[in-house]
Amino acid sequence: MTMRQRFLMISLLTLVGLTLLSFYSATWAWAFAFVGPIILLGFYDMLQTKHALRRLYPVLGHFRYLLESFRPEIQQYFVESDTNGVPISREYRSLVYQRAKGDRDTRPFGTIFDVNRSGYEWLNHSLMPKHLTDNDPRVKFGGPDCKKPYLASVLNISAMSYGALSKNAILALNKGAKLGGFFHNTGEGSMSPYHLEHGADIVWQIGTGYFGCRDDQGNFNPVTFKENASLDAVKMIEIKLSQGAKPGHGGILPAAKLTKEIAEIRHVPMGKDVISPPSHSAFSSPLELMSFIAKLRELSGGKPIGFKLCIGRKDEFLAICKAMLETGITPDFITVDGGEGGTGAAPSEMTNSVGTPIRDALIFVNSALLGIGVREKIRIIAAGKMFSAFHILRALALGADTVNSARGFMLSLGCIQARTCNSDHCPTGIATQNPSRNKAIVVSDKAQRVANFHKETVTNLVELVGAAGLDGVEQLEPKHINRRIQGTDVKTYAQLYPSISRHCLLNESNVPLGWKDDWEFASAASWR
Repeated sequence: MTMRQRFLMISLLTLVGLTLLSFYSATWAWAFAFVGPIILLGFYDMLQTKHALRRLYPVLGHFRYLLESFRPEIQQYFVESDTNGVPISREYRSLVYQRAKGDRDTRPFGTIFDVNRSGYEWLNHSLMPKHLTDNDPRVKFGGPDCKKPYLASVLNISAMSYGALSKNAILALNKGAKLGGFFHNTGEGSMSPYHLEHGADIVWQIGTGYFGCRDDQGNFNPVTFKENASLDAVKMIEIKLSQGAKPGHGGILPAAKLTKEIAEIRHVPMGKDVISPPSHSAFSSPLELMSFIAKLRELSGGKPIGFKLCIGRKDEFLAICKAMLETGITPDFITVDGGEGGTGAAPSEMTNSVGTPIRDALIFVNSALLGIGVREKIRIIAAGKMFSAFHILRALALGADTVNSARGFMLSLGCIQARTCNSDHCPTGIATQNPSRNKAIVVSDKAQRVANFHKETVTNLVELVGAAGLDGVEQLEPKHINRRIQGTDVKTYAQLYPSISRHCLLNESNVPLGWKDDWEFASAASWR
């Protein structure tokens, strides 16, 4: 029995009982006067469309919003930090909620962060700031071999599958992306009807399970791939090599969240956890990966093809770089996922202790592409705990062209980070397949919040770029970001994350000392 059903049953019994008793005693009449408004409030909660939590938890849901109402005065005592020392918790959750709801997001009394602590970061502003009028900067995806290039927003929805998220959550994200003019990554669980219903731009992600383009044995099926890739809504295709939250581990959909519809979409049996293989069967070497990219580009009619990975062994990514040089085939984009990325289901050790953090990974990938002379052909997408305009700006300064966010858009839907994504008991209906829970999400309302969060965040990004005295996001460089190391020791990102010179990897005598061993060990013929 759901909370709503319990509330209805208790309310009806209480109303009947108090109504009868009120005829015999004034005390019971007063009890009726006290309880009646609470019951009416509960009915109102179930009928309103703004808050999924209150729809699912009538009356009780108000306690969460009551605490939130006075949180600004006390939240400075509760700011948490991620593994890199960047405050991410209440401050940024509150920021996302405010922007999604259309509330004022200005802050009185200055920053709540300790600006003297190690790890504090800030932007170098200019005494000649600029007022930029383009609040919707676009980045072109599509190299020389791409027949159907795509203009993407600088902020887009990161990979989240139908199955991990509910039907209504996917619908709200998709409609929000349509309203805001940015893309929606399907995640590796394939395209569902809900990814296509509102007509947003889609990046179709293909993982090791080949959901949406697999045969009965689970291998890649070019026929079904071509059918789906030819859809007008599909703007780009992304091959998932690994994920920041669980690199070296296949995708997981617990059996508790597997419905008949999801099983049919993914072409998998019911009753078992859906666990994707850790690696692909369609290719087994860097050279074969390049051939697979060329094949997908041809089958899709010339749409941008890229791959997503979390950086682990550097020689393996350099092997891909050598394969690019040897074949002349390059991806149109590379999505770099940081080891701090999130998921609803992953072993703790994978989440906490595997994978290169996003900043180190970004500067490495950007440098490697510069070193082999192909950076101009390939766009870089950054993913990994991106909440605010400053997070986006920081990633762009380190070499990204655009940014994907999963957590930020989930918060804009109303996620309260209850951390029950893997149990199918999400209290807001976002990460559950329980129909009594996910129907609490009113798609039209949440879609507008998704669009609001995107618009306000990108607008603030443009303002930051102007504050730095720059003409556009493409001019951001590592030198524009400072980081306090310890005490008065402050360094720019240019000093902390030195890049390498263009084309230096093309000549053995010019390979930098710190790159020499990995470059020499890397082989285009195999990941060894």
